Amino acid sequence: MNPDTHYDIAVIGSGPAGQKAAIQGAKAGKRVAVIDREPGIGGGCVYRGTIPSKTLRESALQLERTKQCSATLDIRVPPNILVAPLMRRVDEVITAHGLYMENQLKRNGISFFHGRARFCSSTELELLSINGSTQVISADTIVIATGSRPRAPVEIPIDHEHILDSDSILSMIYLPRSLTVLGGGVVASEYASIFSTLGVHVTIIDRADRPLQFFDKELVHMFIQSFEQQGGRYCAGQAIKDVRWDGISQVVTTLQDGQVIKSDKMLVALGRQPNLEDLNLSATGLSLTEKGTLSVNEHCQTAVPNIYGAGDLLGPPGLASSAMEQGRRTICHSLGLPEGRSSDIPIGIYTIPEMASIGLDEAAGRTRYREVLVGRARFDEIARGQISGICNGLLKLVADPTGEYLLGVQIIGEGATELIHVGQIALRHAATIDSFVENIFNFPTLAEGYRIAALDIAGQRKKRQTAATS
Repeated sequence: MNPDTHYDIAVIGSGPAGQKAAIQGAKAGKRVAVIDREPGIGGGCVYRGTIPSKTLRESALQLERTKQCSATLDIRVPPNILVAPLMRRVDEVITAHGLYMENQLKRNGISFFHGRARFCSSTELELLSINGSTQVISADTIVIATGSRPRAPVEIPIDHEHILDSDSILSMIYLPRSLTVLGGGVVASEYASIFSTLGVHVTIIDRADRPLQFFDKELVHMFIQSFEQQGGRYCAGQAIKDVRWDGISQVVTTLQDGQVIKSDKMLVALGRQPNLEDLNLSATGLSLTEKGTLSVNEHCQTAVPNIYGAGDLLGPPGLASSAMEQGRRTICHSLGLPEGRSSDIPIGIYTIPEMASIGLDEAAGRTRYREVLVGRARFDEIARGQISGICNGLLKLVADPTGEYLLGVQIIGEGATELIHVGQIALRHAATIDSFVENIFNFPTLAEGYRIAALDIAGQRKKRQTAATS
């Protein structure tokens, strides 16, 4: 074993999972190496995913707010506008975030290798650098955090110019007049609502009867209503027969029922696949699941004890927040450190309007308890909602059958991904519904919705008690 090329921990990938795993190892005093094919730190999350898409989303929201504040003006995005001005801050944000993470690795004495890694054995990695040279390093613990990429169905001719995926969608030079989106997951829903808000005529085509199948049905219905009010169209229960570029100006989509939909551009958002095929996992004795993901236990540990996996390559939920927690926990387990008490990770969906959830939703609550009490607070009935023009929103509290204990929180409306953390802490500490009634919230705030929804449940509980004693 060469002490110069041996590390306590080697992390393949520097996205949310890999970066947090590396920092956790360094904080524990271990010698850590990070390998990434990208030149900078942060993975696809920083360079092609979260940061660029949320920058475009912020531009769309600013346009929408301007429209609301200038009711007498007809404000529209001009046709054929360049996409770059709508993302004017993205380079600044990416650079700043990349430098922060790079400096964080340096401060903690973590070695960074720019290149591709493949297993030679369960403890050795061959690194191929960008100049073609190779070297072998070894590590006691290896964390695989290589992330994922858009799934490319063989029957759809993605050319990254007219028919795009979620990595290439923001490389468009001009904002299209029309866009067809294939899929009804998080990525499809987010981009569909963002482009619709920017004035693009968007059509979503999905096999399901509604998008975001895992999410609260009532909130998804509100999202679809908002999307269609913006001029969008959701084609439910539809299968694709053929997709082609007509060679002139349109992407032509033919559905199984014979409908033909034409648009300037198409976004294919039919899921993601793990980046695992180039790692030579067979050298370790590991194999992939039928879905192409890596199988791990509750500690994110594979069948080979010193190899862990974290992030998108494990499959759903595919959230940066869950990936970060998985990365941290892999190192804690490998070093015998306390992992901390497991808690629910909130779901945040950055559609317009945004949505968030923690704990059990109404359907899951009824499945587990047969009956639940649900309290609602509508943003158009809250002063802050009216003041800020955030009227298209709803906060739901789900309580147990007695109406005493909180089971879950679901929110739709701008600020949802921030507001959800109040519910997260409440669930963490087994809060009662009455605790929301007894606490004072600032006025005017959207957070008042928690008290209003709790009062709704308290009212239902009182009616039941009265009916039972009469």
